[in-house]
Amino acid sequence: MIDLHYWTTPNGHKVTIFLEETATPYKIFPVNIGKGEQFKTEFLTISPNNRIPALVDHEPPGGGKPLPVMESGAMLVYLGEKTGQFLPKEPRARAEVMQWLFWQMGGLGPMSGQNNHFSRYAVDKLPYAIERYNKEVNRLYGVMNKRLADRPFLAGDYSIADMASYPWIVPHEAQGQKIGDFPNLKRWLDTIAARPAVKRAYDLVKQVNPNHGGIRTPEERAILFGQTAESVAEAAKKAS
Repeated sequence: MIDLHYWTTPNGHKVTIFLEETATPYKIFPVNIGKGEQFKTEFLTISPNNRIPALVDHEPPGGGKPLPVMESGAMLVYLGEKTGQFLPKEPRARAEVMQWLFWQMGGLGPMSGQNNHFSRYAVDKLPYAIERYNKEVNRLYGVMNKRLADRPFLAGDYSIADMASYPWIVPHEAQGQKIGDFPNLKRWLDTIAARPAVKRAYDLVKQVNPNHGGIRTPEERAILFGQTAESVAEAAKKAS
């Protein structure tokens, strides 16, 4: 059994998609990041970076005590290796998947996050920052569109690379991107959206976070933005 510490964000969706695709038994433990639950002591023992998602595998390969894993990319690799699904063993095919997984982790995710922050949540609207990140996300969409011109998925076959990238393309309108400008990417997006496992993963939002949406209050803003080592330590004290 997998304990999944989860909230309804793109990084959270990556892992629920994998678990649904592989029919891996799991139990969700919601971590409401708007309320600061990511600073609770029990969560920090699993995810010292106080970020979701994180998991605890009660049946790790080789046996032994439960194994915690943080960081969504590492979790996808761990689960892919454990189940033998969506992560090839053949070196060349594996390299293709790993390249595009790391591309998402180092580029598409962080740049989309910054684009979203400066365009939607920043109190001071900085034209340079808004333009810089919007253009970079547009460039990354173009990279994906070109990659998908002659293959159905990022690494050829459907893989953890697609599961990692898909949740970051779903909010393309909020990212200020016209998906119609990227026909290969749109085809890929529609194909993955139609998968039953992906639908089940996104249906969890209604159960876990029925009021799903953006940052609504000054309290949420203070919890999620502008953290320092000192403020995180104080938040952990309050949450515990």
